[in-house]
Amino acid sequence: MYDSLNAFCTHSAARLQGAPGGQLAGLTFAAKDLFDIAGHVTGAGNPDWLALHAPASRTAPVVQRLVDGGANMIGKTHTDELSRGILGENAHYGTPINPKAPGRVPGGSSSGSAAVVAGGLVDFALGTDTGGSVRIPASFCGIFGIRPTHGRLPLEGVVGQAPSYDTVGWFARDANLLARIGEILFGLDLRQAQRPRHAIVATDAFAIAEPATAAALASVVERITTAVGSSEHRPVSATVPLADWFSHQRAIQGREAWDTFGEWIDRHNPRFGFDIADNFVRGRETPNAVLAAAREFRAARRAELMAMLDQETIFLLPTAPFPAPLRGQPRSTMWGQRTAISTLTTISGTLGAPQLSMPLALVDGLPVGLSILARPGGDDMLLAFARSLAAG
Repeated sequence: MYDSLNAFCTHSAARLQGAPGGQLAGLTFAAKDLFDIAGHVTGAGNPDWLALHAPASRTAPVVQRLVDGGANMIGKTHTDELSRGILGENAHYGTPINPKAPGRVPGGSSSGSAAVVAGGLVDFALGTDTGGSVRIPASFCGIFGIRPTHGRLPLEGVVGQAPSYDTVGWFARDANLLARIGEILFGLDLRQAQRPRHAIVATDAFAIAEPATAAALASVVERITTAVGSSEHRPVSATVPLADWFSHQRAIQGREAWDTFGEWIDRHNPRFGFDIADNFVRGRETPNAVLAAAREFRAARRAELMAMLDQETIFLLPTAPFPAPLRGQPRSTMWGQRTAISTLTTISGTLGAPQLSMPLALVDGLPVGLSILARPGGDDMLLAFARSLAAG
């Protein structure tokens, strides 16, 4: 297949034929190059990682579930190096084209997976989300994407980054297929899912969004709150600003990423793009006291929010603060963009909660996503509710 988007990995010939007669028979998907496929090397977005690792002995269980469900895996997709980026620009393999916003980044680190779905090269794709790596590409590329509850899906056979935040997620162009994939991966029937009865419009999250993005999402918010039936406007946390949430997640995630890859980095001195190297250095230098304080902060926020988010309540928030930025901007410009993006994505990460991004608005013709977020374990409610919104 001709790859017009620079989204598929040319160094991998991994393919898997779906089981005949499965629920996903006839559908095609791609997997981010963090997922092991038996007999093939997992490249993880870095040529030195690719060169220094042997072929996988086993296919990742999440991939195998989809293949057993009938879907054909037709290739591996590009990722930011070792999943340590959020914009989708890879110094070694280039930047996948964003089909819905040409000349702009696709978002990362699941950049290739989002691009091939948005461009119609596959029906759906697997990604991973640690600090926003499914949600942000979904918003920038104008597709559906979900970060499930932390720990809900197995991470065996997946190159992880920060274990207390890593999740497996996926993309689709429509909510119905997104839900069907969830039924296969979770092994459930979404017809039995709860429906949200109360919606909280997260005022502090909307305050982070650029005015044009917040305005574009306003009518969508009204539509959803009407569908839910009961709603209120309030901050995610009445006690702590979201900037503090971000700083604490950055401390934990950065240190965990160094703990995951640091020994390999020290041994092999691999080639990294500047941003990726900077992320690892910052993570390595996180003091133990800062790490301990961040973990205490996370536990406190979870206790605070679980008292607010019952099993029938959802948050509404912008997935990203703005549409996809232009490609190739100066590093100094991109740093501020990354901070704004991650301040929004830290909510789900801190809570270990599921978040589903829906492509329901445009800003100057560019897609922006609205997210629904539930308490941990509420994945099925989000998938079923997104499907119902699309149906009617």
